Amino acid sequence: MITIMRSLLVVFFVFTSIDIARAEQLNFSFKNPQFSGEGFSSHVLTIENEEFTRKQSLMAAQKAAADSAKAAANNTNIAKFLNNLESRIYANLSLQLSNAMFSDGSTTGSTTFEGSTISWIKDTTGGTIGLTIIDTTGNRTDITVPIGSFKF
Repeated sequence: MITIMRSLLVVFFVFTSIDIARAEQLNFSFKNPQFSGEGFSSHVLTIENEEFTRKQSLMAAQKAAADSAKAAANNTNIAKFLNNLESRIYANLSLQLSNAMFSDGSTTGSTTFEGSTISWIKDTTGGTIGLTIIDTTGNRTDITVPIGSFKF
């Protein structure tokens, strides 16, 4: 009886293992598009985009650092002092020019300032002052200022 059970058990395992022992053909393919070629163009574009974005962020960081250093250099006490002094000197020069233009003594004047020529002519009959500014590149600016019509 035990031998019959054993033989039935062996026959049962043989028939059931036939179904399990089926095999399929193995297909191998690389998942990386560098090796397989499938999706390679999008892979290359993705890498190129990452490189471009990285370069842009590095350039932006360098520019921000340079701008920060420049702002820090302009924010020193000596830089503030020199800027204020320069503004006062320019204000004093423009005051002297306007005083000469509107005084009763002179009718013309001219000066050269940092390569630009500033000249003026007073037309007492027309009641105007003609101010001409010629910059270093030769550009000419003409301004006509009325005399005596400013009332506050």
